[in-house]
Amino acid sequence: MEPQRPTLAASIGLLILRLGVGGYMLSHGWGKLQMLIAADFESFADPIGIGKAPSLVGVVLAEFLCSALVMIGLFTRLAAIGPVFAMGVAAFVFHADDPWFMGEGPASKEPALLFLIPFLALVFTGAGCISLDALIFRRGPQSTSPPAAAL
Repeated sequence: MEPQRPTLAASIGLLILRLGVGGYMLSHGWGKLQMLIAADFESFADPIGIGKAPSLVGVVLAEFLCSALVMIGLFTRLAAIGPVFAMGVAAFVFHADDPWFMGEGPASKEPALLFLIPFLALVFTGAGCISLDALIFRRGPQSTSPPAAAL
């Protein structure tokens, strides 16, 4: 059975989701990119024990590069995994002892989870037909007319 292509309306919704969450995450990663360019590894955390430099590089790849790929819809499902992983580490490792919701303390899991959830949805849905993925892999919107081969 061939996977169903998204309708144009669903693809517009996915475009809005990709641009919105990708843009916010990209701007979130901008400061970390500046840290990487300045080689300021000492002021970055090492939450999973791989070292400060590899942690910063990984977060820049996830928050900046992967977000840019998601925004343009290129390798979207794969690219969305980076921010999911980074925000999972942020929520459940770095903020492990913090409350779930903002306002219950100086820091919380909530911002990381608010990024994680839409990127996780994009892992499962893909970019939709308004994307480079669709252009490269020739996936257009689902139509209601029968395929030409069936005529």
